[in-house]
Amino acid sequence: MIRRLPRVRGFTNIFRKRYSLVNLDSLSSFPADTEVTLRLLLDTGLVRNLKDPIKVLGRGELETALIVEAHGFSAAARRKIETAGGRVKEIEQ
Repeated sequence: MIRRLPRVRGFTNIFRKRYSLVNLDSLSSFPADTEVTLRLLLDTGLVRNLKDPIKVLGRGELETALIVEAHGFSAAARRKIETAGGRVKEIEQ
């Protein structure tokens, strides 16, 4: 059976959480003291839909102070936002 169906190997976790990922280098285009909400991310095209929870990752640098709200943050993203003078708001799913 394995020889006949080699593409079906492995395990697919049906309970896996899928996140829409946003990096800090894409958030650096916003002006200072902007409140980056889920709706703003959708309107600017950084996120395709609001069905999946949004997670902010720490790739890139952030020079402006922003108020970012999302469902999850990596440790590096949280640290970089707070050192730039911004705030982090975690949203319940």
